[in-house]
Amino acid sequence: MHMGMQSRQRANTWGRGFLTGALILIFLVLSGGQPANALPAFARKYGLRCSACHESWPMLNFFGQKFKDNGYQLMNERDAPIWQNPSYWPVTFRIIPIWHRVSTGKVAVDQGSGITRVTTNGFDLSGLDFHTGGTLEKNFSFYVLPSSDATASFHFETVMARLDNLFGSPWLNLKLGKFELDNLLSEKRILTLTGNGGIYQLYHFMPVGSGNIFGQIGDNQLGLELMGHSFNDRTRYSAALLSSTDGSVGLPYGSAYTGFFTFSQAFDVGRLGVSRVGAYAMIGEAPTFYLTSGGTPLGGTGVSNKSFHREGFVGQFYFGQHFDLQVVTQHGWDNAWFGQGYGDPIDTAGAPNNLPGTTLPVGAQAPSWNGILFEPHYVYSPQLIFIGRYETISMSQQANGPQSAAPSPSNLGNISTYTVGFRYNPFMTSRAGFAWHNEYNWLHQDGTGPLINSSSSNINSSELLMGFDFDF
Repeated sequence: MHMGMQSRQRANTWGRGFLTGALILIFLVLSGGQPANALPAFARKYGLRCSACHESWPMLNFFGQKFKDNGYQLMNERDAPIWQNPSYWPVTFRIIPIWHRVSTGKVAVDQGSGITRVTTNGFDLSGLDFHTGGTLEKNFSFYVLPSSDATASFHFETVMARLDNLFGSPWLNLKLGKFELDNLLSEKRILTLTGNGGIYQLYHFMPVGSGNIFGQIGDNQLGLELMGHSFNDRTRYSAALLSSTDGSVGLPYGSAYTGFFTFSQAFDVGRLGVSRVGAYAMIGEAPTFYLTSGGTPLGGTGVSNKSFHREGFVGQFYFGQHFDLQVVTQHGWDNAWFGQGYGDPIDTAGAPNNLPGTTLPVGAQAPSWNGILFEPHYVYSPQLIFIGRYETISMSQQANGPQSAAPSPSNLGNISTYTVGFRYNPFMTSRAGFAWHNEYNWLHQDGTGPLINSSSSNINSSELLMGFDFDF
């Protein structure tokens, strides 16, 4: 323990020194910066500055959210493709070469004491995103995003078409396909890149031992969404019907569905700007029993659906031109069958299958939890943004209760994580964008180390990352 603490202290000291040096270098080059313009795909169409749509790319500001809500339209004569030069192609590529240092505590190994900290560093790549989107005709919009991992293994992250302003009303917009859920704090436009800091833990949290992969709010989902907003975008709502497949194609699980609902209201707070508060709820069910052949579960045969839900509040608070704070809360609940690992024997080797006659073990109960995240931003200029985040998630009820043969500790699986960083954009023209990205993330989780259920099984992980985030 003492050696681990010394290692973390040296890593934290080195990380702070690295960030301090990087900050000094940024301020030295600020005077030579150029005015920043919009992201390439839509900038080539509308010729907007980046500050029109982005607080810092890829994160949207209020106007950018309104542009997206209108189906990537400014509601003027330039929306329809017929008004564009035939050579215009609404495409953006994005990939990020990086250097990072990753440190994970308490990894089980065959050598020495059997448990050690694993730390590695070096140069690496992100995956490649190939964005194309816009309008097919006035009020007919689309978005397609083939995306790969770092080994160029592709999948379709987003494929959707949308009918905008049905019957001439902004309150009626219909989307069909695979798309990001209508999260006001968008994970697909997240400003951070580390393994644990590059996602919102709140959107992906699963209790220890859970088999419910279907409640992933951060993942793009397959379904149909009805969305509407007032003319000035101050009032927004959405209602989506989703297949309970976590975005997987080919109907691998069964015929279960999930609903995702949001509502928000923006209000003017004078010189501070426009802030927004809202609420969301994910209410669904998913199968726990699958027919088998030779003992192997068969895809598409899922039945015996069990329920789950997630609900929370979101706030976007602006305090003048430079500082804002994003807040998200969540309460989550899974049926006791999910808590015991049932849900996905198709893609999860060894997962249990709720065969007829199966009963829950004594003491099994529905796991539930509560979480909150705070994400402040300080926008020094459109070219430079400082980022922070704190997330914490605590179990309020474990899947294995006090009557179980092996009751779970009350804090098993609890998470706390901190992320700090900055992005500096020396330029962002209508043809390309570039950001120098620096970030540090630290994550703590209770009870998930090799000595599970032991007081010494908590895990601390950290990552320091520097990269060139560019698109063209």
